[in-house]
Amino acid sequence: MPNAGGYFTTFPQTAMNQVICPDLDTLTAQALMLIQKRVFAAIDQQGRATLVLAGGSTPRRLYEHIATQSWPWHQIHLFWGDERFVPPDHPDSNYRMVRETWLDRVTFPAGNIHPMPTVPLTPEAAAAAYEQELQAFFALKPGEFPVFDVILLGMGEDGHTASLFPQTAALQVCDRAVTVGHKGNEPRLTLTIPTLNFGRCVIFMVAGANKAHAYRQVTAAQPAGEQYPAALIRPQGGDLWWLVESTVLQH
Repeated sequence: MPNAGGYFTTFPQTAMNQVICPDLDTLTAQALMLIQKRVFAAIDQQGRATLVLAGGSTPRRLYEHIATQSWPWHQIHLFWGDERFVPPDHPDSNYRMVRETWLDRVTFPAGNIHPMPTVPLTPEAAAAAYEQELQAFFALKPGEFPVFDVILLGMGEDGHTASLFPQTAALQVCDRAVTVGHKGNEPRLTLTIPTLNFGRCVIFMVAGANKAHAYRQVTAAQPAGEQYPAALIRPQGGDLWWLVESTVLQH
């Protein structure tokens, strides 16, 4: 693992902690360090840690590094922030990516892995099933939302995060923890904005010059959240971290 470097700044108007990293290796090291700190603190405080995982290309290396760690896997529960509506063994599956890069390389209790269900259910039925799983796991009362210890997110070049895409109906869902998002005509499962905003620690990992425009919009003093959904993620009482590769700021 490379040494964790970077410099810290804060956006006062949005309470965003920003870490600028010279390359993806440094970004990965920063993410690993921050996640480990929060996971271990949660275990010390409550005997378990809940971690929401992101898909996409940026966190792959992070999961490979986590697989080399000696963490108390039996005290860690994994959830997913979103999922493409494909079978779990499909190449596009976020679950499959995590399994190949991390879970197949360690002895992780099967009962601690909570992937989003997909086919043969309908997207709506799958979202409802995951909602029920969260309600049972967190012992939620009606109207309550789960509070995850760590939520890992990415951002697309269009400003989407999880499967919350610009100008889509999923952005308006505020009475459920899970909903169906859409990328064009393609259905996906996603945690909702309120769920993400109840996280104790929300961490964005952003790399690539193609994210520069969206990042400028998201970090603007008055971001347009409907057009750049990542700007809508503002944890209520939790910490918000943006770990950003320097190429994102060079355009």
